[in-house]
Amino acid sequence: MELPKIIVEHLEPKLSTWLLFEYENASKIFKKKIWFTNVKSKDAQKKLKKFGTVRRQSVLKIFPHKKLVILDPRAKKTLRPKDLKNSVGVVGGILGEYPARGRTKILLTSKTTNAKSRNLGREQFTIDGTIYITKKIIEGKKISAIPIKHGLVLKAKLRPSGVHEVELPYAYPVIAGKPVISKKLVRYLMKIKNPKIVWRDRST
Repeated sequence: MELPKIIVEHLEPKLSTWLLFEYENASKIFKKKIWFTNVKSKDAQKKLKKFGTVRRQSVLKIFPHKKLVILDPRAKKTLRPKDLKNSVGVVGGILGEYPARGRTKILLTSKTTNAKSRNLGREQFTIDGTIYITKKIIEGKKISAIPIKHGLVLKAKLRPSGVHEVELPYAYPVIAGKPVISKKLVRYLMKIKNPKIVWRDRST
């Protein structure tokens, strides 16, 4: 079986709207050449087939573990381009929590002793952000060469007065000054088409 370049191992109990939007954006980033594994629900399988290859089984049952590189924030080593040569990157399909609880390690990395695990630095990224960075590393870039900012605030003016804000305390890759984030997710969170996006950079 030919190895895909990137796999998302679905690890949440259900496919929420938020998660679906991140998966869809990840698919766009990787031009649908992406796998979604461990998708048990038939309804979720149907929804995700539009975005890439879908498998009910876990990635750990489909491919030899020695071919896998699990993107785990708690891994001791940082991902380098050579790590993904003749290997496949595996991203945990988990909605972020702040502070992070290390669920990728608990639910995925700890289940194998033969797969490699690598981090993307000290930051907690979204799923689609992780996919974007992994794609750039596959293309030969080092993490240090990928622009990253920390924390977003979505703002919308309310009538007759006031401002509605949603803070997303994660790290985001940056393209031309804009964060890698699903536009559908932004609209979903704010209930308006074009909310203002403000950086709340947590860099120290």
